[in-house]
Amino acid sequence: MAKKKNAFYAQSGGVTAVINASAAGVIETARKHKDKIGKVYAGRNGIIGALSEDLIDTSKESAKDIAALCDTPSGAFGSCRYKLKGLAENQREYERLIEVFKAHDIGYFFYNGGGDSADTCYKVSQLSEKMGYPVQAIHVPKTVDNDLPITDCCPGFGSVAKYVAVSVREASFDVASMAKTSTKVFVLEVMGRHAGWIAAAGGLASDKKCELPIVILFPEVAFNKERFLAKVDEMVKKHGYCSVVVSEGVKGEDGKFLSDQGARDAFGHAQLGGAAPVIANMVKEALGYKFHWAVADYLQRAARHIASKTDVEQAYALGKKAVELALKGENAVMPAILRTSDKPYKWKIATAPLDKVANVEKMMPPEFISADGFGITDACRTYLAPLIMGEAYPPFKNGLPQYVQLKNIAVEKKLPPFEV
Repeated sequence: MAKKKNAFYAQSGGVTAVINASAAGVIETARKHKDKIGKVYAGRNGIIGALSEDLIDTSKESAKDIAALCDTPSGAFGSCRYKLKGLAENQREYERLIEVFKAHDIGYFFYNGGGDSADTCYKVSQLSEKMGYPVQAIHVPKTVDNDLPITDCCPGFGSVAKYVAVSVREASFDVASMAKTSTKVFVLEVMGRHAGWIAAAGGLASDKKCELPIVILFPEVAFNKERFLAKVDEMVKKHGYCSVVVSEGVKGEDGKFLSDQGARDAFGHAQLGGAAPVIANMVKEALGYKFHWAVADYLQRAARHIASKTDVEQAYALGKKAVELALKGENAVMPAILRTSDKPYKWKIATAPLDKVANVEKMMPPEFISADGFGITDACRTYLAPLIMGEAYPPFKNGLPQYVQLKNIAVEKKLPPFEV
């Protein structure tokens, strides 16, 4: 671009323990290239901030506070579950985005999110070209579900995987100590609508030095009640207890979610949650074992105190690379992790075209799931293990982690209001 342009950054969908590290990567890298990029504006509450012209001036934040984002969970600028419809269905929203970008001299669009965000980013790149106002749209990957294609893993997943693996190991020790006279089955429900990557991480809790009886229920494997109950009964009779990790997206053989209560989220997806009590009650009614169940819910994705160092580093690196790609003139692309070695674990960053990323989900490959459908294979363990490696503890004070809260000063509006 002949003239220096400002940049727009937004966070989308469910937040993670490391999405702010990607934000830091974007902002700090942009600040190093002031000759090519002006200010970085963030959308308050994601893409809604762009539509409503509710922009945050990140230049008002100190270098220290921006750096502290690497230690802070959740979305520092606010996120949202809001999916822009297709261009033909609601072109007005896309036109509004371009109007806001024009008004604030924005030529770079960095959208930090999952599959739906990749789709939005791609559509923005297409429309900006049609409307004669060039915007370089770069997608910054993020999703705890780990289901984006092309990239080896997704920022946010490694930390959730670490939290789940640690939690399952610790809870299993708890149940083992009480199993003789009390709880014999513990059920933990984890996120994962269609892909069982997070549930698979529960399998890391057991290894050769610490063997634990764990049963995993994957979305990729149709739930069979009789086989499941037989497996749990076998585990309890052999070990005295059993831990069950169930993905929220587990389906019965009829294709229906076990936890679907009929509600829908803003993206139109089934609002899941409730698989754990369904499974636990099955165990109680059929086998009579005393149980406890828990839903990891927001805890699994907010647990910055036990984040994976690998995950933090990758999240920052992808934010940094997004800016570098934009400065090279790239458009409608996503920086992606490319694994080059398992042992030792090595990776680099590749570039993926958004038309190959948008609306594509990466499921657990069959070779990662054990033959009986209730565990992970060595191949899966080899894939998962490096992603939870390393500790990146935030600073603590008075026993609590110290997280930054930005000032988030608004940019003066220039356009008429727009109803979102």
